[in-house]
Order: sequence, then C-alpha cells, then structure tokens
Amino acid sequence: MKIRIALVTAFFSLLGPLSAQLYQGSGGSLLNDGNPTYFSMNVTGLSEDTVNSVFGLESVTLKLTHAYDGELDLKLIAPDGMVIILSHTNGGSGNNYYTTTFNDFADQIITAGSPPYNGTYRPQQALGGVNNDQPGNGVWKLFVNDLVPNNNNTGYLASWSIKFGYNPGPVFHFYSSNLPIVVINTHGQSIPDDPKIPVDFNIIDNDPGQRNFLTDNPSFKGIVGIEVRGSSSQSFPKKSYGFENWDVFGQSVDTSFLGMPSESDWILNANYTDKTLLRNVMAYQSFTDMGHYATRYRFVEVVINGQYQGVYIFSEKIKRDNNRVDIAKLLPEDITGDELTGGYILKVDKSTGSGGSGWVSPFPPPVNPQNQYIYIQYEYPQADEIVPQQKAYIQDYVTDFETALEGSHFADTAIGYRKYADELSFIDYFLVNEISKNVDGYRLSTYFHKEKESKGGKIRMGPVWDYDIAWHNANYCNGEFYTGWAYQFPCSDDYWQIPFWWSRLLQDPLYASHLKCRWLQLRSTKLSDEYMMGYIDSLALKLDEAQFRNFITWPIIGNYVWPNPWPYPESYAEEISVLKDWLQNRLEWIDEYLPGTCYTIGGVDGTAIKEDVDVFPNPCSANLTVGLQQNEAGKMKIEIMSQSGSILISLEGVNQAAGYYTNQLNVSSLSPGVYLLRLTLNGTVINRKIVKV
Repeated sequence: MKIRIALVTAFFSLLGPLSAQLYQGSGGSLLNDGNPTYFSMNVTGLSEDTVNSVFGLESVTLKLTHAYDGELDLKLIAPDGMVIILSHTNGGSGNNYYTTTFNDFADQIITAGSPPYNGTYRPQQALGGVNNDQPGNGVWKLFVNDLVPNNNNTGYLASWSIKFGYNPGPVFHFYSSNLPIVVINTHGQSIPDDPKIPVDFNIIDNDPGQRNFLTDNPSFKGIVGIEVRGSSSQSFPKKSYGFENWDVFGQSVDTSFLGMPSESDWILNANYTDKTLLRNVMAYQSFTDMGHYATRYRFVEVVINGQYQGVYIFSEKIKRDNNRVDIAKLLPEDITGDELTGGYILKVDKSTGSGGSGWVSPFPPPVNPQNQYIYIQYEYPQADEIVPQQKAYIQDYVTDFETALEGSHFADTAIGYRKYADELSFIDYFLVNEISKNVDGYRLSTYFHKEKESKGGKIRMGPVWDYDIAWHNANYCNGEFYTGWAYQFPCSDDYWQIPFWWSRLLQDPLYASHLKCRWLQLRSTKLSDEYMMGYIDSLALKLDEAQFRNFITWPIIGNYVWPNPWPYPESYAEEISVLKDWLQNRLEWIDEYLPGTCYTIGGVDGTAIKEDVDVFPNPCSANLTVGLQQNEAGKMKIEIMSQSGSILISLEGVNQAAGYYTNQLNVSSLSPGVYLLRLTLNGTVINRKIVKV
C-alpha cells in the first residue's frame, strides 16, 4: 500500500459565502502489485462546519494515465470512512482518464462513456452519500487499485481535486424502512472474495405491519463469516455476499432468519443488473407455484459500516436438508446398497464462482463447433467430501440416463429415459426457463438431484437458480426477444452450451403431450396473465419506497448496465411496465408455438376424472407413473389392491385445481402378478389393471 500526502491549496472566489471551494491534490505512480494506492488530501478552512444537503461535496476531478482502464477501481474515501465508488472496471482496453470530473448532476454516467474519459460523468455511486452531516474538514482519500497486478499496464495519477459548494450531490438520510434492515460492521476490514471474515451482523425486523428503524433493538444480533460471492457479478460495484452464521469460536451454527427454516449458509443477492429487483424471485415463485422446492427469500435493505448499500434479496442457499432439497443425507461410509444410491445434488455450470470438481459428460452438446463439452459438478456431497464409490455411482447413473435418452428406445416408458428421470420435474424446469427466456438456462446454474432408490431414486430437475439476466434482461444471444426458445441457444461460439437432453425430450410424442397438458393447466392458474401481472405488481408495490433509495445510491436507472437491452427505461415504474409487457407477449407466444398435442385436457365429460388415464410402464417392475386429467378440483386418491381386494399401496394427494397431473408410485415391494389400480376423486371411481413383473 502506498500513501501520498498532498499539499493542499484552497481557492476562494470574491463572491462571498455562495462560492465554491476547490482543493487540489498531487499524485504519483500507481502500484501494480495487487495493493491499492491511496492519495491523501487534508482539507481545512471550509466555510461550513459540516457537509450536507445545503453545502457539501460537489465534484471530484482527476487526471490519470493507464494503459488498460478496465483494470482500475477508483473510489473516494471521506473523513468519516464512507466510501464512494467513482468508477469500477470500466473502459475495457481503453486508455486514460483525461481531466475526468465526477458530478451527480452530469448527463452521462461513467459506465456509458468510453476511454479516454474526458469531461463530466456521474459516478457509479452517488457522491451525495458523503454529505451526511460529517465534518468536511479532515483527510479525504482517493483510492486507486489496479485489479490485474504484475503486468505491464502501469499507471500514473498526475493530479486530483475535490470541490465543495452550495450545489452538492443529493443526499438522503436512511432512518427506517418497511423492509427488514440488515446492519453489518466489519470493524474496518474489507470483505474479500475468499476466505470468509468475521463481522458483526444485526437484523432489525419488527412485527408485521410495523416499520423498522435503525435505532430499534435487533431481532438478531450475532457474528457471521462473510465473503463476496458470484462469478461475473463480482465485476459490479454493488456486491453480493455469502455468509455463514458463526458462534464465538468461528463454528457454523444453524439459525432461522426472517422466518425461514434454520440453516447456517445464506446469501445477500445484490441484483445490480436487474433494475426491477424482481427477476430472481419471479423464477423462485414460479417453480414453487408448480409444486417444487425453490429458494425462500425476503427483500431487505443493507447497511455496511454505517453506509447504506441498497435493496438486497436475503435468501437461502441451495442445500440438502428436510426443509430445502429434501433428499437423504449421504455419509462417507454410505458406499454400498441402497445407502449409496442417494442423495446427490449436481449442477451444470461454470467452474468459476462456487464451481467444483466433477466429470465431463460423454455426450457433447448438439452445438459444439469448438469441441465444447458438458461439465457436471458435485454440489452435494461437496467435492472434498464425496468418496470414490459415490463419485462412481452417481456418474454411472447420470451416464446411464444420458445413454437411455440418446438411444433408439429413448421414448420407451419401461427402458427409456423415464427409467432414470422424473418427467414432471423436467417439464416444469423447462417451462420456468422458457417463460423467462433465460439466456443462461440449461447450460449454467442448472441444478438437479437424486434421492435414494428406496425413496423414488430418479433424477429430478431443480431447484431453479440465477435468473437476474432472464425475463428480458440480456442483450445478447436473442435474450431480449419474446420470441424463440431458450433451449435452442443461438450462440455457437459461446463456451457454455446446452446439453442434448432438452431437444431430445421433445422428440418423444408422449413427453410433448404431457408438456402441452401441463402448460394448459398452468396457464389457467399460476401462469395466467392475471396471476403473473398481479404478482409483479404486488412485489413492485412492496419495493416502491426502498427502490427509490437504492437508485439514489446506485444511479443506474435510464443507463446501460451489462447486459441490459436497449432502450433503457427512465424510471422504476417504467422498468416494471416493460417487464410486464414483455412477459405477456412471451406467454402468448408460447401459447401459440409450444409443441405437443394435449389429448386429455379440455372437453369435460361430466366426471371428476377423465377416462383415458395414462398408466406406464405396464407391465412395470419398480416404478409406476399414473397420468390423469382432473376435470374438477379436489384431492385424488390412488390405490393398488390385490385381486382379493386388499389395499397394498395407497397414495392420497393434496387439494389441487382441475388439470393434468402425473403421480409416481414405487411398486418394488409387490410380488409379480396382476393387481387393480383404483383412482377416486369426488365420488368418481376409475379402475385399471396393472401387471407387476
């Protein structure tokens, strides 16, 4: 770390107390070893005792040369320690900041400019944040960090200056919120990418309907280990964080936060590029509405070291437990028999961020001009905990699934892919990715899991994860258009491609039929225009107060943030309106172009259950799938009886709306023979014979 102390001269106009006061500082060479360079300026003689909304900081100007601007992180540090991000990794391979002035009232934000930067720009974080009634006299610092050290891209700060006056950057004082407030104190530490550091962690969350004030007693007060999280999102100035609740010895402790089930690992998601602040939770809610587990969440506002950071999503991390991904706990000693068969969580993803070890699928993606491949990673057990026998088992199982899916008998209900995969979870996962037109769908952040054979044992897709650049928020690979299919990813030169699974499944007429039936059922309920638009409106109303503070702190509304599509809405309300319009068009497009023919939905025949029940495979060996159309809402009961009438297996579902549903029964306990399958709903009874082999 290098510190330069500047000789400071204040220039006063003859115009009296309404004049601006300019302070000049000197510069020097920038470090290129991974450490930041600090340039300090001792400000004295300000005409006002404090900086605030009347008299305060107006602008920062610097003259800096550097051969690769995209490597630079520029910040202003006020006397009270408040940090303002001026420019973070902007400019790519361009050179230099030539007489660059940062001012909150500039027409153009620095992210919209291009090097060499010459003129006046809005900073990435509002300067007005420092005008918080702190003393203006004191040591101000310019922080410059070359984030790619030990190369030839050295730099030099020729000079810098700061100006105070009676046209200061706007400031708001954060006292209270209708959302829970998370207060973090790092005690002067910077939060790293890795490892986690201990910090004080408080949550203020009063009873429902009551406001939360910073002065209130916290509902939780403790210590957590925290780190910056994410892959590409780490380049954004508003950081996301992963944290783990710790005891005083630094050991993880399961804790319930904000009414969510107890766990130790949690996430604060910044959603910087998503100006609606809604896109991730829309995916979570859609998958939940379809009857699957998805990450629980709460919107919060975050304060770190006394500085307001904006709106975050406080959410669960994808974990195995009874309240999250509900599969069996797999211990290192579980290496034989049924214990070896589950549970596992896997993912298709980049190896950066939270990526780990795994294996390369023997089946390349359909689009692979650069010899791209599919890499499947261990998520649970983690790479450093899973033992060789477990690695071998789950790799063989997934490969068997892929082999069956690729094979000539892939659609056979007994020996095809359904032997290894839960069809409905694949259908619903497909629909969430397609309604959101997820440009990362299927190829990144794609989780799936497997339970023990004795408990079903098939691959199930989900939970859904990472949808902040879905829902019309990506300006590449056709992500901005409401037409086209996400599974037909159009960018062949992208390193990460889509597994062959999704296109192959649609070649199965029965799968396409079930997909169409499921779509029609959901479009009449949880994916109806009325439901989806009402859900978005309810979230936007909840965030209406907090989003105003968020976008004062991060002044990006109306400006490009990677990878926002053009045009850029000029207000939060317009962001919401554009999202709703796009989604309505997207749903209507899917209505028209979704493949498959639903033979069982519609045309109510006067009975609670439609007669043409799908029972497959029949004969069956271990698992039996029953697909049926409910013409009425109610609770379906499914029974398997012996020929003498004894009930051997009984499954009673939950109350559900009319629609097409599939149910899976494990019949491995039955002896070979002929049995009666009986379906009962609202007084209607349908019987079918099944054969166990």
